[in-house]
Amino acid sequence: MRQVTRRDPAPSRIAYRMQRLLLTPLFWRALLWGLPLALVLGGTGLWLSDADRRQALVEGATELRRQIEERPEFMVQIMAVEGASDPLAAEIREILHLRLPVSSFDLDLQEVRDLVAALDPVAGVRVAVRPGGVLQVDVEERVPAIVQRRSEGLVLLDATGHPVAPLAAREDRADLPLVAGTGASRAVPEALALYAAAEPIAPEMRGLVRVGERRWDVVLSGGRRILLPEAGALRALDQAIALHQAQDLLTRDVDVVDLRNPRRPTLRLGRHGTEQLLQARSDR
Repeated sequence: MRQVTRRDPAPSRIAYRMQRLLLTPLFWRALLWGLPLALVLGGTGLWLSDADRRQALVEGATELRRQIEERPEFMVQIMAVEGASDPLAAEIREILHLRLPVSSFDLDLQEVRDLVAALDPVAGVRVAVRPGGVLQVDVEERVPAIVQRRSEGLVLLDATGHPVAPLAAREDRADLPLVAGTGASRAVPEALALYAAAEPIAPEMRGLVRVGERRWDVVLSGGRRILLPEAGALRALDQAIALHQAQDLLTRDVDVVDLRNPRRPTLRLGRHGTEQLLQARSDR
């Protein structure tokens, strides 16, 4: 008698896994969202595969951007420079060389700020686009505090020693003190303090000369000098002024008052003073 093999009613392993997958919520979400997304991306890719279509899309986007950027509310019509003198304002306009009107999207405000800040007379600058199409440039201008004589000519410096502008003639800023010598610009704060302390002898003052980039000589009328030490220059100058007020030192025929060694001040007499001293000694 022939034996019949019965079929196993249990699903195969693959069928079982497929059934389990169909019952998974994540699968249905992926099917619900992933399939339409794949169709959209595939259709888009197929549409963009044509070079003419891509070119038309780029041109359309460029034109749309241009229309937005050139809307009146985004256009800069004028530039306002505040806080600067007329010559500095003119120089700022010249270096920026903006062709107005221009879209604010085409303005690099950081570049504008850097160009203005690089000018010697400018201590600080703020740049912004104000409502109404105004490019606002607020400038903090350096204030000349002293004149430095250099080999190439005269230069105005601020109180920190930073250059402000060239000076054509000393007479143009005779109200400012004068310094000279290598390294003088790096010691402007000390020079200003010495000038302030020398107020009692201001009529005799002609300037300060930096010597060896480490100390000052006070230049007086007639080429006379007070040699100040490297350290304690202000104290030494006060000592010289006190000596003058007590004994009329600077009215005598003295060429040099050497205070480089404050413990041993030295006087160098002029020719007339030397002759008088020799005559006095010979009369003894």
